Parts: sequence; C-alpha cells; structure tokens
Amino acid sequence: MHPLHTCLLFHLLMYLGRSADGSEIINGELAPENSMLYMASLQDSNGHHVCGGFLIREDFVLTAAHCDPGITHVVLGTHDLKSVNDDNKIPIETHFHKSLRSGNDIMLLKLSRKVSLNGRVETIPLPTSEMTKQDACQVAGWGAIKTDGRAVDDLRVVDVSIINLEDCKKQWSHLGNLPANVICAGGDKTGKGFCQGDTGGPLVCNGKAVGVVSFNDNENCNYPNVPNVYTDVSKYLTWIDDVLKLDE
Repeated sequence: MHPLHTCLLFHLLMYLGRSADGSEIINGELAPENSMLYMASLQDSNGHHVCGGFLIREDFVLTAAHCDPGITHVVLGTHDLKSVNDDNKIPIETHFHKSLRSGNDIMLLKLSRKVSLNGRVETIPLPTSEMTKQDACQVAGWGAIKTDGRAVDDLRVVDVSIINLEDCKKQWSHLGNLPANVICAGGDKTGKGFCQGDTGGPLVCNGKAVGVVSFNDNENCNYPNVPNVYTDVSKYLTWIDDVLKLDE
C-alpha cells in the first residue's frame, strides 16, 4: 500500500475509534430476542457504548483494533443496554492486536473471567478458511438508525450482500487504497449497512463471523458512493489461534 494511503487509512480508523458513540445500523430492524447471543457491547468506565464485538470463546471477544482506546469492560447477555447489571459486565484483562498502522484492524480482548454459555450467551464460530461468495449476510449493533440520528438501546440487525473485492477497490480508489485483508459488504447504493460506532461487530454469513466491521466513508450513513469495509477474519486465523493457545 502506498505510504500516504496507509497514513490516511490509519487516521481514519483512529478517528472512527474516538467517535464511536453508538453503533448505527441503517435500514435494519430489531434483532429477535433469542438471536445473536454472541454480540458484545464494548464500553468505557462510564458505561457508555463505544464499539461492538463478538464472543468467540468463553473468555475472548473479537473486535476492531481501533476500538482500543478507553474501553474497560464488555457487556454480554442482553440486547437492551438499559438492562446492564454487574452480572453481564465483564472487565477486560488484556488487549491483543497487530499493527493498526499496517491496516490490521482486528483485536482480541481477554476477559477477566470465563462467562457461562447458556440461553442468554453463546459463542459464534469463525470461518475455517477464506469465505466463498455469499449473497446474504448480516451485521448488527446498537445505536442510531440514520446519519446524525438519536442512539437507540436495543440491538438492531440488517441484511447485507458481499460486494466483489475488485469492484470495491475501484470504487474506493479515489479515496485511497484499501488495506490488504478486507471484505466489502453493504453501503454503496444499497441503503443498508453500518455507520461509525458499529465498528468491531461481526459480519455474519452462514452462521460464522467472517468479518469485523472496520470503516466506511467519513461517517456517511446514507451510502451514496462506496461500500462498507470489514476486516477479513479468515486472513487472521493463525494469529487468533496463537493468541488463544497462549491462555490454554
């Protein structure tokens, strides 16, 4: 990647992390109460939602690296952020991530304790290899439902379609080169997708978390121009396995 484009994307990702005041699902609907039980709300010391994430083991949450600053705990086991209590707030023990400057917008959070997998909390599997073309996937999060809109407390979800990566790169080319390990889905002219603050949550296809919500074009939730960008989880499976093995 050209150094200038790398720098631009690094500052974009860091800006998204600082401005992530609520995940913003556009043209979605309320997630059914018994669905997506792997979803995590990453919060700061004041209990404010900062980013999304998803549980991949009883003691590990996967999210975006640019969500790192300021998060202290995760909330699991509820779709309603008004119903948070000490039982579903788990402190973060350790952060693991690769160099964000190199475009690696992915991070593992080691929780201070293992959570019980039950009717309210479950893990989501990761892909075993690079994903093949998917027509229907989902992205979910908490927060506003339109650009500059009011944040909401209930988890919302929207269907999105995978966009050919080469086509996505061409559409992004006037803004800068994309990082190497990404998936594009939603946004563009579809009217569906995510906005700033939903970052860190999963792109779910066929029941697996194939991507991590990374960035869009400068907080534009109306999607007139370019696709949404996700980190491709399949490119980081070895790194994820290595981190998880450290704590076995």
